[in-house]
Amino acid sequence: MSDELIEKIARIPQFYMTSLNHSKDKIAFFWDITGRVELYVMDLKTKDYEQISHGEVPRALRAGFIWTRDNKNIIFAKDKDGNEQHDLYMINLETKETNQITETPTFQEHVAHTSPDGKKLLFSSTRNGQRNLFNYNFESKEIQELTNYKRPVLGATFSPTNEYIVFGYNDTPNLQNGDIWIMNTDGSNQRKLLSFKEGSQDGVTDISQDGKTLALTSDFEGNSRAGVYNFEIKEVKWFGDGSSQEYSGKFSVDGKFLVCARNSKATVYPMIYDIVSGKERTLDFPPGIVAGTAITKDDKYLVLTLNSSTSPSKLIKYDLKENVIDELIPTNLGDLKPDFFIEDDYVEYPSTDNLTIGAILYKPKNIEQGKKLPALIQVHGGPTGQYFRNFSMFDQILVNNGFVVLKPNFRGSTGYGREFQDMNIEDIGGGDLDDVLAGVDYLKTLDYVDIKRVGIFGTSYGGYMTFWATVKKPDLWKAGAASVGITDWKLLYDESMPHFKYYLHMLFGEPEEKADLYKERSPINYAENLNTTLLIVHGAHDPRCPITQARVYRDKLFELGWKEGKEGEKTFEYIEHTDIGHGGFTDQTFRLRSFKTILDFFKRRL
Repeated sequence: MSDELIEKIARIPQFYMTSLNHSKDKIAFFWDITGRVELYVMDLKTKDYEQISHGEVPRALRAGFIWTRDNKNIIFAKDKDGNEQHDLYMINLETKETNQITETPTFQEHVAHTSPDGKKLLFSSTRNGQRNLFNYNFESKEIQELTNYKRPVLGATFSPTNEYIVFGYNDTPNLQNGDIWIMNTDGSNQRKLLSFKEGSQDGVTDISQDGKTLALTSDFEGNSRAGVYNFEIKEVKWFGDGSSQEYSGKFSVDGKFLVCARNSKATVYPMIYDIVSGKERTLDFPPGIVAGTAITKDDKYLVLTLNSSTSPSKLIKYDLKENVIDELIPTNLGDLKPDFFIEDDYVEYPSTDNLTIGAILYKPKNIEQGKKLPALIQVHGGPTGQYFRNFSMFDQILVNNGFVVLKPNFRGSTGYGREFQDMNIEDIGGGDLDDVLAGVDYLKTLDYVDIKRVGIFGTSYGGYMTFWATVKKPDLWKAGAASVGITDWKLLYDESMPHFKYYLHMLFGEPEEKADLYKERSPINYAENLNTTLLIVHGAHDPRCPITQARVYRDKLFELGWKEGKEGEKTFEYIEHTDIGHGGFTDQTFRLRSFKTILDFFKRRL
């Protein structure tokens, strides 16, 4: 595959983070049609759209945006070179003027919501330590601290009636728990509203226009389930039978139905529940990934993004009466043909503990009989992440370069129930590694795979698993590429922000109590086992997995007699990106650079 073709694939425009205004007649979204992520606004009736930003928004997106109540401005968060220390900015849709709202260059801030009267901005910040909630007064420019907890506060929304704020918090000894809390809009009378089971993750996704009903998601039964809570009768009504992973979304404007999403075998599609009868309606969507549950002001249309393994994202409007899809902005492939892209397969294979692991498999078209191809295990981040059957530029590049790619949803992944998701807690690098290794056993069953040429790669937790697998099962791999990965869990803990520390508590426990586990599951303590070539890639401004994770491992390899180099025995390759943080794949220039780097590495080393 030529560099020109790789660039064409890497620069296919993508949509990100769609959001309706409060009048529900216009939609804002990030789009990189110009070669850089910018903010756009579209009139849903005319389909006319306008570019609002011209370089003011981040190149690499790590935070969302919201509309002001008068629909005249959009508030977004922006960091510097991927360091995720976001400040808040407001851009005027008419004048295109951008004003900075907050300035906390060493803290992280995210927009949450605006008050119904338009006077206040609700946002989260680490400015006082842990991630808590604050109000910003647009008129006085004063900031009021609303919560002051030792654990992170997640998600917050004003009621449409301006009577209360709901938010997520956990005050129980069980760190896997997440409850629904409520307070007055001035921060007073903070209290737990709903808790369905200790250890369950409960959240609010929307509030009805009259403020009397909450849209809920909870996994208290195992699978995530959608429901509604009625303040007047103080009762919860759950939808569906609990056999599938379902998540609540947005209420219709008239409050008669709730749009939800169902996650099944790595696909996501929308569905609707009647609030009164509970009757389910499944919408007619092609297999793929649907994102968003926005509903227009007349309750006639859903506005979503849709993509599949062979079709990049497109912005669509779904007619709820006629059951037809209207493409607001179709996919822009340039001169690439749709039949160029290769469809994936959803496969399952056995692992330890009688588990069945779901995975996405890509293989080249028209494989010659008897030909053996190199294969790659790709490990997702999180670890509470998930691979979907969505469009993946890099997988298309890899498979069109003759690689077989297997993407397992190992234990710890979302999308397969709470029990499965929690199976690697205090066992990081244990059973989940077994699931990755079982993926290699699955590859052995494919007669077109050269089992002597198997590599592993991933980003974030996938980077950790690359480091980990290559020292725990060193003879299995011919090459590995670790991006923004973890090599020393205790060092990571020491350098983490408070809300990241809390996540590590959830995975490992307190470092004082679980010091042996933090040490035992750190790849740096087994680096002497490495006998395969390794590519280490890291962003210099990464706050999640700081650059020291890569540097200490590099230095350890030097101590063990390894050298930097692109060929020869006992050589490894090392790259620091000075302009990014924890990845930056929404930036076309960076993802092209990254794709070429990793592809070149595996073509040479496998």
